[in-house]
Amino acid sequence: MYLDQEIAEQPVVLQRLLSEESATARQIAAAIRDFDPAFICIAARGTSDNAARYAQYLFGAQARLPVALATPSLHTLYQMPPNLARALVIGISQSGRGEDIGQVLADAREQGALTVGITNDAQSPIAQTAAYHLPLLAGPELSVAATKTYTAQLAAIAMLVTALVDDDELRAALARLPGYVAQTLTEHIASPLAGPLWVERYRYMDAFATIGRGYNYATAFEINLKIKELCYIAGESYSEADFRHGPIAVIDRGFPVIVIAPAGKTLPALLDLLGQLHDKGAELLVISNEEATFAHAQHAMRLPADMPEWLTPIAAVVHGQVFAMRLALVKGHEVDRPRGLTKVTVTR
Repeated sequence: MYLDQEIAEQPVVLQRLLSEESATARQIAAAIRDFDPAFICIAARGTSDNAARYAQYLFGAQARLPVALATPSLHTLYQMPPNLARALVIGISQSGRGEDIGQVLADAREQGALTVGITNDAQSPIAQTAAYHLPLLAGPELSVAATKTYTAQLAAIAMLVTALVDDDELRAALARLPGYVAQTLTEHIASPLAGPLWVERYRYMDAFATIGRGYNYATAFEINLKIKELCYIAGESYSEADFRHGPIAVIDRGFPVIVIAPAGKTLPALLDLLGQLHDKGAELLVISNEEATFAHAQHAMRLPADMPEWLTPIAAVVHGQVFAMRLALVKGHEVDRPRGLTKVTVTR
């Protein structure tokens, strides 16, 4: 089975990326400063789209740059691309072969935008189309469900932002990232196939929700996607704020909800929501490094205590990856080759 191996590889992949591509990130950051974009536009699909959600928060919070998600269909199906001349346009793709993502980059570059590709293949069309390329160096990812390439994408985004703002505190925290992820894996990796007995509890769940906010809005989407891909269970992902605007009405006794609630700016609101969900009888699985969040949790998934909020998505998603893998195994599914999926999905 490749999936458990690729999950376990993530600290090594992150260390390699930080060690070997920091100079590339600094070069791209210098180009961004020279270009002085009015905004950032990110083109991505699937798992990479969740990495783009993380970039929205990190570039916005640390570099004060507004970030929009591209509308690739305007470039391909409608052939009416918006004006991106003053934008930094980033294409994120594991394979680098998404034709619509490549078309966004091609149109943007023709308009005069600064273009950057983030892929796991330096020879891919997207890498060749962009003016600059930041390789993930994740090595071959043989399981269909993306794990190490996703966390490498988040780390690549963190590298760009850290280089752009040139902040020593951020740089020092980023250097600790591989250790944070290794620590998160500690409770899982000793027996990745057997899994803890608590996963059996969810063998017959037929619906679920994932909730995050801020930096971990992306994590709610990515964990949700992994469970859908591997376990074939219908689920929805929400911002904590949006969840209160209607979807909370579906919560009844025993309804499974995965909540990502690390220490930081989003914690007070998430603690309040956890209390409401507990009162409704929800089955709460909580990912956090704040003990107060576990008061009502059926199961606690811990993050490193000193991990800064802006980096927590890169460790928090690992808990979701392991949960999705183990639940798929409990249900008897093929985890490396989920039904109906292929490793590379080419959209136009």
